Amino acid sequence: QLQLVESGGGLVQPGGSLRLSCAASGFTLDYYAVAWFRQAPGKEREGLSCITASGSGTNYADSVKGRFTTSRDNAKKTVYLQMNSLKPEDTAIYYCAAYSSLRTYFCPIDPTSYDYWGQGTQVTVSS
Repeated sequence: QLQLVESGGGLVQPGGSLRLSCAASGFTLDYYAVAWFRQAPGKEREGLSCITASGSGTNYADSVKGRFTTSRDNAKKTVYLQMNSLKPEDTAIYYCAAYSSLRTYFCPIDPTSYDYWGQGTQVTVSS
């Protein structure tokens, strides 16, 4: 059974940092592009970033470019989202998602492209 589990969320002050993890089980992550999304109350799900299966390509939404970085360790079957300079408007539930793709340099941050989803982890940015 393919599963993705996010962890690392929590409460952080504005300007602080958090690192989210997305751990895969039941399948080999090597052949999957992985993306991060978030959804705040009353808002649509927003694509943040993605990383190709090999890790050679990444893509970021303008809202997080320069503040968030995604990386992966296929040996650990884990993808990370390093979030720096956090703002109150970053408060949301954060999800990771995967889809099978061997494209080297491109991945989408459109939620309709992704087949497998984690359950989400809450990130709250507040003083």
